[in-house]
Amino acid sequence: MLTAVAILFFVFLFINVPVAFALALATIPLFLLTDYMPLVVAVQRMYGATQSFPLLAVPFFILAGNLMNTTGITTRLLKFARLLTGWMAGGLAQVSIALSALMGGISGSAVADAAMEARLLGPSMAERGYAKGFSASVIAFSSVITATIPPSIGLILFGFIGEVSIGRLLLGGVVPGLLMTAVLMATTAAVARRMGYKPELASRPTLRELGLSFRECIWALVFPVFLLVGFRYGFFTATEAGAVVVVYALVIGLFVYRELTWRNLLDAMQHSIGDIGLVMLIICMAAVLGHALTVEQAPSAITGFLTGFADSRYVTLFVVLAIVFVAGMFMEATVNVLLLTPLLLPALTAQGFDPVHVGVVMVILVTAGGNTPPVGVIMYVVCGILQCSFAEFVRWSWPFILAMSALIVTLALLPDLVLFLPNLLMKP
Repeated sequence: MLTAVAILFFVFLFINVPVAFALALATIPLFLLTDYMPLVVAVQRMYGATQSFPLLAVPFFILAGNLMNTTGITTRLLKFARLLTGWMAGGLAQVSIALSALMGGISGSAVADAAMEARLLGPSMAERGYAKGFSASVIAFSSVITATIPPSIGLILFGFIGEVSIGRLLLGGVVPGLLMTAVLMATTAAVARRMGYKPELASRPTLRELGLSFRECIWALVFPVFLLVGFRYGFFTATEAGAVVVVYALVIGLFVYRELTWRNLLDAMQHSIGDIGLVMLIICMAAVLGHALTVEQAPSAITGFLTGFADSRYVTLFVVLAIVFVAGMFMEATVNVLLLTPLLLPALTAQGFDPVHVGVVMVILVTAGGNTPPVGVIMYVVCGILQCSFAEFVRWSWPFILAMSALIVTLALLPDLVLFLPNLLMKP
């Protein structure tokens, strides 16, 4: 039965049915041909998926990100990022990477970050002679940083589905996010030197210029620090942090920068409603399929298969990562986290892997899958805005794919890179 559901799901994806509706339509055989999935059970599962306290963190962080984008924080961060990295080879491309790292403490969404930067930096990169494929690749891959540094929507969903500490997951994303920034900047510099792309700034900025710019955007930069301190000392849970951050964004917009008007507030709420509705619809539909997978004992079967696959647990880990990578080529990151976490996490925890380590590596991998054909959501968004062909994007993306692959392998083999901060600041 699950084979028929899987086939239907991929058929619907192939004919461009939206993911949430593809999930719903693919479960039709379960209603018609089984006893464990009458329509009333499906409705109960959809409703039950929304009744989760940890899941409240998702709409709160989405709203907070949109509020901060309407208060002038983004333009201040762009100026700071330009001073930090504009003097390097491939100036504006480096600015894009630095901005993604700074936006990681605000947005939490790779797609939102990629769309924003494509509109903000894309035209300027074209004016300076950057190839469209290069510009699109830099913006698309740097957006993965935003989805790794807290608050990360993907890590929150992983924690919700896998029953893993969301606070530890968010802390675990900090070091990998910073490493990703360094790796992508080095890769960009190498490509920029080969192509002759010049720096954005003629010389390095002075300490005074950096200090003034830092002071302008200090309220945005202390935001992730504020979260980490709150998690460490137990001032709030990840869910409560979302509510606190919404209030924080309102205070900054109204009383510090004074750029939050009623119109901006309504725009931020409108965008948030659309984003939240999309995520929650996918979660509701995935809950029905998740119930069917559990009843059919699919997680146990996959765990048995993987634990007996080889004597080395790292072979099992890389088999799982290969499955996640292939899934990332066909499904959006949110769907992958919701569907694959209950299937694959038990197999890895049975082999002794820390679920926080698994979660961070898995979320990075499925988010990076948004930059690969045939169903790369981030790729489609950036290429559509920059009017770049998919063939050109793929041709320019290989250095970044290799760099990201090397980083993911390193994180998989060296779990302390992920677990260092959670173990230092929070109890296991």
